Amino acid sequence: MASVGSFLAFEWPPLLRKIILTLLLAFIVFRVVRAIPKLLFALGGASAKADQPTAAFESDAVARFWLWRISLIAGFLLFGWTFVSLMPDLGFSIEVTRLAAFLIGLGILATAVEVVWRRPGKPASLVAKSLLTLYLVVLWSAWVAGLLGLMWLGIYSLLLPALVRGVGDVAQAFANRITRTGAVGVMLNVLIVRGARAVVIAAAVAWLAYVWRIRAAALAGSETGAIVISGLSNGIIILLVADLLWQLSKALIAYRMELGPKDGSNADELARGARLRTLLPIFRNVLAVFIGVVTVLTILSGLGVQIAPLIAGAGIFGVAIGFGSQTLVKDVLSGVFYMLDDAFRVGEYIQSGSYKGTVESFSLRSVRLRHHRGPIFTVPFGELGAVQNMSRDWVIDKMTLNVTYDSDVDLARRLIKKVGQELAADPEFAADTLQPLKMQGVDSFGDFAIVLRMKLMTKPGAQFTIKRRAFMMIKKAFDENGIKIAVPTVHVTGGSDEAAGAQQALNMSKAAELAAKAPVGP
Repeated sequence: MASVGSFLAFEWPPLLRKIILTLLLAFIVFRVVRAIPKLLFALGGASAKADQPTAAFESDAVARFWLWRISLIAGFLLFGWTFVSLMPDLGFSIEVTRLAAFLIGLGILATAVEVVWRRPGKPASLVAKSLLTLYLVVLWSAWVAGLLGLMWLGIYSLLLPALVRGVGDVAQAFANRITRTGAVGVMLNVLIVRGARAVVIAAAVAWLAYVWRIRAAALAGSETGAIVISGLSNGIIILLVADLLWQLSKALIAYRMELGPKDGSNADELARGARLRTLLPIFRNVLAVFIGVVTVLTILSGLGVQIAPLIAGAGIFGVAIGFGSQTLVKDVLSGVFYMLDDAFRVGEYIQSGSYKGTVESFSLRSVRLRHHRGPIFTVPFGELGAVQNMSRDWVIDKMTLNVTYDSDVDLARRLIKKVGQELAADPEFAADTLQPLKMQGVDSFGDFAIVLRMKLMTKPGAQFTIKRRAFMMIKKAFDENGIKIAVPTVHVTGGSDEAAGAQQALNMSKAAELAAKAPVGP
């Protein structure tokens, strides 16, 4: 501001005014270029020193090395450009001006080669350093030959990945200092990190498009090359915007999925959390497809392609696929209605026909079931049919028990009730027991036992463990109180005297039958 004020305070001769203005612009840009790496190293170095204080001197040495080299290259580039641009006005010939530019380019090349061979950090092999040096010489040769577009493309391929990665790391370190939490914090983190990378890439693409547009118009003598280059550059910008939107959406969906109900939440919150974990991945996939399709169509439109016929053709193609792929359409639509009906969620155990298992994940056309023995079923929605959900709200397990006919049924009822109360009071089962185990009464009189019927109401999935423990406790209580569990038996009775008497009665019965059939005499 002081320099600009001093410049505007006086009247300068035209030539001197141009010289001072050009030098002032180069000086200001040089200070800005020098300040940017200082800021980046300060932000990155603060995090590194906080994590590893012993590496403070090493990070300072690396910062000094790169700051000096960046300043040297910026000085060659800016002040060299200033000097070369002013030489024709000072009376120098074109040949001398080109020689000065050539020498300045040699200085930049020498600095870059020195960076390759002396840069700190992980040491590179001799072959890698030699190849990188040759690559720099080729770029310098492209500049000498006037192939500016090719030169900038080579520079970007060499420096842009490292620059984007470094800017992203610094942006992440800056984003970590933001104290905002919740969805706003997630959005700010994505906007800062991905936005910083996108700005770097967009600036590089804009400059490259500017250089190529000039070269294309000069070489071709028309605007065709400029239109194509403009479309490609705009396509890259559209891709960056689409990537930013996708990262924002994905981060918000992941944040919402992690924001599930904690232990101790009520049943409604648990059900809502399970429903969101089921629907959000499907919504994320649909959103990814939508963003991808819109991005491709926008890029094609920017390149001059008429997308209206494509959209119409896609509609006709979609109708043809609909007729030819009825099973696929049936699967997708069935899945949509299953989701709308909230028939099942991720983590629930369901059964449909011969398929049963825990729901692990969804796709647009199928559900993934994990059987309790390990196998995985991938079932299309169209083949599910009626679904039996075994993980909703509560479950009633009814059991039967056989006791002998000489058992005290009333005592058995009291013992079963006591076992149910003990299980309901047990901390291991109390949270899962909705109604304690109790005996409903005598179910039937069997051939060898009295059949007792019992009922237990628990949360889904907990009935198996509680039932096994209940049977163990009932067996122990029955043994202690003389109640026997009935089992099928075969009783064989009688001896030799009884057998002889039975045989004699049988013979007498046969003799009486024969006497009744004999004819009567006159």
